[in-house]
Amino acid sequence: MKKLIILCSLFSFCAYAEVISSSENGFSLEISVKVNSSPKQAYKQFLQVKDWWNSEHTWFGNAKGLSIQPKVNGCFCEKNGNKQAVHMTVTYVDPNNEIRMIGGLGPLQAMGLHGGMTWTFEKLDETTTKITHKYNVTGYSKDGLKSLAPVVDSVQQIQVNSLANLLKQ
Repeated sequence: MKKLIILCSLFSFCAYAEVISSSENGFSLEISVKVNSSPKQAYKQFLQVKDWWNSEHTWFGNAKGLSIQPKVNGCFCEKNGNKQAVHMTVTYVDPNNEIRMIGGLGPLQAMGLHGGMTWTFEKLDETTTKITHKYNVTGYSKDGLKSLAPVVDSVQQIQVNSLANLLKQ
């Protein structure tokens, strides 16, 4: 809860975040935030991941190298010169409403963990959209996965809050 309060103080709003469940072989996260934007505008900004993803949570230290291709088998990728990384693969696209990806972000990938990620953009009224981000991770780690859930949750909260903050400008 302390992390959530700190994150809220950094932004003009606060995302609702929760580790839905966690165990030794996986965890589920859900983060949602309301923004003063249409689903179309929110989705369009989401696709410009290089503008809102935190550079500290990239492999090459610069979010400007990130991109998301909004098509089945599209890539959530990062490039820096000759260095390249596939973060996730797009598996479902309903433009302006929902996008799903599979893969392990950051160190989860090297650990051989697998995740399913969903981003939804729900129209609440003419000027408000609820963005919901879910990430379900599963796999094996000799140390278990339960302790990773709050760490991954805090990193994902940073990303969701950054996207929402950009939509408020």
